[in-house]
Amino acid sequence: MKAKDRESLRNHSADELRAELLQTREKLFRLQFKHGVSPVKNPLELRNLRRHAARLETWIREKEAAARALPTAAPQKS
Repeated sequence: MKAKDRESLRNHSADELRAELLQTREKLFRLQFKHGVSPVKNPLELRNLRRHAARLETWIREKEAAARALPTAAPQKS
């Protein structure tokens, strides 16, 4: 995945990222199944999909953490 694509994907909402994650995991599952039966043409695609899924999970967690941090960031009384 190219850097421009990553940046545009990173700016999506958490729900959109979850949908992309589901698609990526499904694609990875199918590719792993094919690879178990017979070698795939490009085995690096397995690694790329795993890494893409990890990136998506990281971005989702970042967005969830930021959403949780916003309400608690209110100024405290002294």
